[in-house]
Order: sequence, then C-alpha cells, then structure tokens
Amino acid sequence: MRLKKIGKNVILKGGVILDPVSRTKTQGDIWLNNGCIKMIGDLTDLPSDKEIIDCEGKFVTHGFCDIHSHFREPGREDKETLFTGSLAAMGGGFTRVCIMPNTNPPLDSPESIKFILDKSKTCPIHIHPIGAVTKNQNGKDLTEMGLMLSEGAIAFSDDGIAIQNSKVMRTALEYSIVLNVPIINHAEDIHLSSDGLIHESLLSNQLGLRGNPDSAEAIMVFRDLELSLITGSKLHVPHVTTEKSVNLIREMKIKNNLITAEVTPHHLYFNVEYLKSFDTNLKVAPPIRSENDRQSLINALVDGTIDCIATDHAPHTIHEKETTFDLATCGMIGLESCFGAVNKILMDNQRFELMDIITLLTIKPRKIMGFEYDLFKKGSEAEIIVIDPEKEWVFNQENIKSKSKNSAFLGERLIGVINYTISKGFIGKN
Repeated sequence: MRLKKIGKNVILKGGVILDPVSRTKTQGDIWLNNGCIKMIGDLTDLPSDKEIIDCEGKFVTHGFCDIHSHFREPGREDKETLFTGSLAAMGGGFTRVCIMPNTNPPLDSPESIKFILDKSKTCPIHIHPIGAVTKNQNGKDLTEMGLMLSEGAIAFSDDGIAIQNSKVMRTALEYSIVLNVPIINHAEDIHLSSDGLIHESLLSNQLGLRGNPDSAEAIMVFRDLELSLITGSKLHVPHVTTEKSVNLIREMKIKNNLITAEVTPHHLYFNVEYLKSFDTNLKVAPPIRSENDRQSLINALVDGTIDCIATDHAPHTIHEKETTFDLATCGMIGLESCFGAVNKILMDNQRFELMDIITLLTIKPRKIMGFEYDLFKKGSEAEIIVIDPEKEWVFNQENIKSKSKNSAFLGERLIGVINYTISKGFIGKN
C-alpha cells in the first residue's frame, strides 16, 4: 500500500461510477477538490493543476465499512496498532472501521474511548470504538455506557466473551434504548461449547478434536432475540455461522425490525472439511461450520436475513498460531482479503450482482451503525475506492498490510482487487 496525501485537484477519470444508493452504473469522472467531492459526471473545463487517475475499465464506488474488527491497541501492539490496522483496512478498500473493545485493558471507560479517538485522528481511515458492555468484560457489572457514548462509542459489546447472564443482557438492552445504539453479543453458550476446537461433526471425531456444536450458538441467539423483542431494543448478531441461527433470525425479523446480523468472509468461503489440513489459521471463534451451514449463510444474504458482511479481522502473532491446534489462539485477519473472497463466492452463486456485493459492504453496515451512507453527495469528504471486480489473483503475504500474517486465505485464488482507496485526505494504491 503506497500511501500519500491527496492533491488539491484529483480527477478519477473514465471509470464506471457505481452508486449503491441510487443503484446506478454510469460512465464518467469524479472531481475531488481538497479531498472532497466537487463534481461527478462527464467533466470538462478542469483546472490545470490536476492529477488524473485513469479508471478506464475499473469501477469507482463507495469505500467499504467494517463494523467488526480488532486493532489490538492498547495492550497488544505487537499484533496490530491503530495505524497498521488502518493500512490493512485501506488495502482492502475499507475507509471506515468499528473496532471491538477486547483490548488490554478493555475499552470499558469514557477515558479509553477518548484515547482511541484521539490517537486515531492521524490515521488514514475513520475509526469508531465499540465500548464494552460490562466492566473488564466480566459479564456482571455494566459500564458507564452513557458517558462512553458521549465520548464517541458507537455501540456496545463484550465481543469475544459472551454475556452469559440473561439479566445483565436484558438490562444492557434496556439501557441501549435510551442511547439508541445496538448491543452486540458474542453468541455462544460457553457451557455447551465447552472449549470446543472445531465444529462438532463426524470430522471432529475423526480428527480427535473437541467439537463445538451449532446449538451453542443457536441457543444464545434465541435468548438474545427474545430479549430484544421484549425490551424493544436494537440487537446486532455478530458472525452468524449456523443454519439454526439463520432460521431463528429470519423468524424473529418478522416480529422485530430492530434485529440486524452479519456474516464474515471466512464463514462464507470455508467449510469444516478445510480443517483436515490442521491449519491453525482456520481456528476461529465461532468455528468454521458444515457445507450446509455455509450455504445457509449465502441464502440468508440473498433474502436479507443477514444484513451485511463484516471481517472480524483478528490479528495474532506467529507463535500464537504456529503451535498445536489445541493451543493455537482463535482468529484470522480479514481486511485485505475480504472483497476478493466474498466477490468470488457470491458471484459464483449467480444470485448476486456486483451492486449487491458492494451494498453488503457499504450501505448496509453504515445503516446499522447510523453513519452517513450517501457518499457521493456534492461536498462530501471522499470515501471512495477504485476496483477491478474481474481480476483473478492469488492472495499472498505481500498483499498483507497488517502487522500480523494469520490468514487462511494465503494461497487462495481470489477474484476482484482494490486498486485505489481514498479516505480522510489520503490516497492509497495497491
């Protein structure tokens, strides 16, 4: 990623301008003046001090938004920092990222939220902290959610640690009504998942690895959906992996329009059979599930049961991954490989057009978090990407801008590349 400050007048010339808000595709140019949109169309009478970026044969569209990522700062800067996470995001076409609170210490106070926002001011993307629901993510004592919201928290979650106590979860949801933000709960009954290493199946028995049943997720999803219904609060279900969860969410959405859900690229791309390789980069939480579950996730994107795609970008050090499967840490990075992976899988499905895929990565996640989503308005600060959705490429370590390299997509042939990312007055070229 070659990153530089954007010039005074930049012309994105000759591309197909794909607007997911109006759902239109038009050939034309975009004139950026001091990093903001000045004009869109067939431009003439341009200033002499202009920089032209040739977009012929490419698509120009909104920057992606990731509502579920881990940048590890503070506490584990050896894995990722706000700045290196920003570079990874720009490499994947993301101009706006929401980061989870399971740092060390957790983002569980107004001061910690302010720290993130202050430090991210110099980063080339927009970073939004998600505050912890409970103090030190202990699942018992609620944080000062109102004060954290005032400092800039965008939502609340104890992600990575499921809130097991139903009373605590209900109270958090009730508070969120006043704050008008979603609660995001890692959906797992830990007593049922019982430290399972991979999806509970015939394969887990064959490999001799403890299984994590699909019911461990579905039971917690059911509880949270019911609590959202009785409280009338916003609930966002993260990283859905099972057909059982999908069916529960689909049914509840008929009764409750405050429910939203996400799916990750790796749960759309891989199934449990890939675990035969014992690749610890495929050890994630929740685990990679069956092929039937994977197909159910794709179907849920088709009918709108699942609202958007989020990466769950989870950087880890080499020594945390290059060990035995039972000792390896859960999680994989996902920002740089996201578009190539989901574009390949969903276009192969033939029920998706490029417009649909872009919408899942732009408008839908922004609406969930209450962000402005009409990014082509005149005068708007540019959050723009230039993409080639048909180019095939093999994902390798050179494509990784993250501080960590723990990706199960290494060596995979993906389809669709990010050429340029423009954000916060910066332009990055892959």
